[in-house]
Amino acid sequence: MSSSFSKADINTIRLEDSAYPEQVWYTIAAFLFVVGCFQWGLFLHSKFARRGHHGSDEETAVTNGVHHKFSLRRIPLAIINFYRVVTFRWTLEIGQSYTLNMAEVFVTVAYIALLLIYAFINSTSAEGQKLDIDYWSRRTGMLAASQFPIVTALGTKNNIVSWVTGISYDRLNYIHRMMARTCFMLCGGRSAMLSLETLDDGWLRLGITAMVAFSILILVSLRPVRDEVYEVFFYIHFLGVLIFLVGGYYHVLGSQGAQVYWIWPSFVVWAFDRFVRVVRLVVFNHSYFGFKSGTGTMDAETELLSEDVIRLRLRRPSHFHWSPGQTAYLIMPAVSTLPFEAHPFTIASFDSSLLSTVSAEDQSSSEVMGSSVPFWKELVFFVNVQEGFTKKLKEVAAKKETVKVFVDGPYGPSPDLGSYDTSVLVAGGSGVSYTLPVLLNIIESVRKGKSSCTRVVFIWSIRGAEFVRWIEEALIKAVQLAPPSLTVSIRIFITASSPTTQSSSSGEDNSSVSNSTEKKDSPVHVIIKKHSLSPSFMSLRGVRMETGRPNIDALLKEEVGVTSGRMSVSVCGSQAIVRSVRHALRFPVSGPSSILSGGPSVTLHIESFGYA
Repeated sequence: MSSSFSKADINTIRLEDSAYPEQVWYTIAAFLFVVGCFQWGLFLHSKFARRGHHGSDEETAVTNGVHHKFSLRRIPLAIINFYRVVTFRWTLEIGQSYTLNMAEVFVTVAYIALLLIYAFINSTSAEGQKLDIDYWSRRTGMLAASQFPIVTALGTKNNIVSWVTGISYDRLNYIHRMMARTCFMLCGGRSAMLSLETLDDGWLRLGITAMVAFSILILVSLRPVRDEVYEVFFYIHFLGVLIFLVGGYYHVLGSQGAQVYWIWPSFVVWAFDRFVRVVRLVVFNHSYFGFKSGTGTMDAETELLSEDVIRLRLRRPSHFHWSPGQTAYLIMPAVSTLPFEAHPFTIASFDSSLLSTVSAEDQSSSEVMGSSVPFWKELVFFVNVQEGFTKKLKEVAAKKETVKVFVDGPYGPSPDLGSYDTSVLVAGGSGVSYTLPVLLNIIESVRKGKSSCTRVVFIWSIRGAEFVRWIEEALIKAVQLAPPSLTVSIRIFITASSPTTQSSSSGEDNSSVSNSTEKKDSPVHVIIKKHSLSPSFMSLRGVRMETGRPNIDALLKEEVGVTSGRMSVSVCGSQAIVRSVRHALRFPVSGPSSILSGGPSVTLHIESFGYA
């Protein structure tokens, strides 16, 4: 400690070094507790919500698509929907691909304000000097150090914050980056002071080394870097965090050893996450480790569906279970640069015994099962081809080779849609990995009497009609298994300006697909090769194939207009699709006036592309 401090200063600093970080932690803990109570309360309400009558409910009745019967009894529901719209659907949009909802904006502003308040209050030294730079920089350094454990926890997949709040680790990843950048800002003041001193002591040099590593981490964690060179980010992040935490630990130990308890829990948090992941790897990939031969080996068959999409199919171990919408991390030592690289992908298949429990009257449809079997019997993944790892995987898929895969998972939440009367599923491209198993789950739940859903709408935006073949027979089976009480509407939009077409002069047997996204007085038709899709699929009731980009706003407003009770909208795709859905479900569609007039209560579930 600098000799310029008086004894009174030293005593005050020691008290504040302990008191202020603790108070920050108490504030954060109280906030997490409130969020956890709210999240788990919503979960329990959804789980045990009573299934009401739909057609006879005078407060949610619909006549010819028009809601009526204004009711003050729906004020609490209107308040909840107002909160949903303002908090999660109002957004701050930065550029074309970066979006923050108001909840994230609030948490960001509140957290920065909290740390700055504690950084500047009582910053006058015992000698009367206001905002003494040495005095203040030490304060900011300790406040930043106190946040390292929670920053580390938010960056792991198995962390207590997710368990307390019920929010999945991937949704907390933004908070992880935001808190890390705020700590970097606080550490900057302390580092500036250290750089002015002679670096004779080892703890000073270690502090500067830690800050250099931290600076590199901040740079490589920027979204453009993560998107373009994810593998580079992955390697640097792993090594940089290790250097930063070790250097920070010994820096604090050398300058003020009593405060080192803010640093070492970060190592415990990180080690716990790695331990859980190793246990998962051993349990779910046991044959690779010699515990059991044959049946547990998960070699993946690769198939290049298009220039941009790969399908991976793995034999499903009997002990591996997942829920719709969950993800798994795949480790492929033969493909990745480093043998322990783990890449996340949404599980596109459905963990169910639905096919084996089909009633006798459904057996006549068995001849169309075909390639739909993997969606019930195997682990299936759709992989978007980009650079690095996925580009190498594309080379393997082009040869239809098999690769050894270690599976770590499943991770993430699964939407509980059992209490919703209408469910709308929106996907773009390989986002169908998320919506397809959710669709199958809804159908199974209704068949078993576990869901009150009466209508499900499946919207899929793709570049070409041939992409439908990825899941064609799974959709056929889904529609055939749907009970009479459930209306299934499948709407597929072909967005390419020249989808798979064939002119009528070719002599091919073709069928036309209408475009309802155009003006009604100028219908557009596109000719699609008949053999590109099976007759069974084209003849299914409730299936419509249309050209052009879907008018998300009109589609969702149409569903809200004919729905009563509770409605869920689940979306997985690019930022453009997610933005469109968010915009469509703002006021007045989900506003208080709509709810009070008998409109449906709309819940939005978002699963967006990207590395968080």
